[in-house]
Amino acid sequence: MMNQKTIISMTILPLVIILVISNTANAQLRTNFYSATCPNVEALVRAAVQTKFRQTFVTAPATLRLFFHDCFVRGCDASIMIASPNGNAEKDHPDNLSLAGDGFDTVIKAKAAVDRNSQCRNKVSCADILALATRDVVVLAGGASYPVELGRRDGRISTSASVQGRLPGPGFSLNQLNTMFASHGLDQTDLIALSGAHTIGFSHCNRFSNRIYNFSPSRRVDPSLNPQYATQLRQMCPINVDPRIAINMDPTSANTFDNAYFRNLQGGRGLFTSDQVLFTDTRSRATVNQFASNNAAFGRAFGLAMTKLGRVGVLTGNQGEIRIDCTRPN
Repeated sequence: MMNQKTIISMTILPLVIILVISNTANAQLRTNFYSATCPNVEALVRAAVQTKFRQTFVTAPATLRLFFHDCFVRGCDASIMIASPNGNAEKDHPDNLSLAGDGFDTVIKAKAAVDRNSQCRNKVSCADILALATRDVVVLAGGASYPVELGRRDGRISTSASVQGRLPGPGFSLNQLNTMFASHGLDQTDLIALSGAHTIGFSHCNRFSNRIYNFSPSRRVDPSLNPQYATQLRQMCPINVDPRIAINMDPTSANTFDNAYFRNLQGGRGLFTSDQVLFTDTRSRATVNQFASNNAAFGRAFGLAMTKLGRVGVLTGNQGEIRIDCTRPN
């Protein structure tokens, strides 16, 4: 018969094993991973991303969002890049259909640039190229740079079903957000800093229309919304509007990666409920106020949070593969 100590040990052991495996994988990531095999990988990716960014600013928010959506589902393994002939890959899930094609194109072009270098050909993973490209678009849009750990391998599996329930929704409460982020080793400060990515990019009307029409039986508009901002949103998103209409997430400096997002929250101009709750909930308000008043503090916190995000569920060593074509397993 098992005693209490035995039961406790059996309960804790699986968690210890998971933590050891996770820490081992993280330890294999390092900024100089390709120093011997592709020493100029960062310059090659940066040049390709700069070219794409000059063609369209959408490159920045599209690539940043692609990285987040990849890491939160199966870990940072570029499985979001895989295309399925049956329309059953991660990218085909309803939560991913709004991912802009420019993000995918950025990674594909950066991969091609790396593989044109004979020393680097087929040695750099799509997952690492996505991580580097994400940092580069943040910098190109005006954000602070941060070191990118490398050494990820590409996943071979990508299913639409794996996306279900793995991405935060626009109506999430702070409790829901904290729970989801904590499951990936990210704390509330990381959550708030990463939410600051909404300082660039856009959304479609159906993602927030409930806040400006029929919010509740007694209120037409979400009371946490600035009234003037709500009026502007109704003008841009009338009832029965074309669902393809896009609205800037940041109404003040949509093409600059800065801390305006947090100042917008202070003024009731968070587009999603999951944005505005970061200010309305007193547990997170102090951090929002800190980032709103100090762009450098936001930049540092964002870089740290992106580093932690980039470690989520990574494949290293002999796991996964180095995809020759980012859109399909080898």
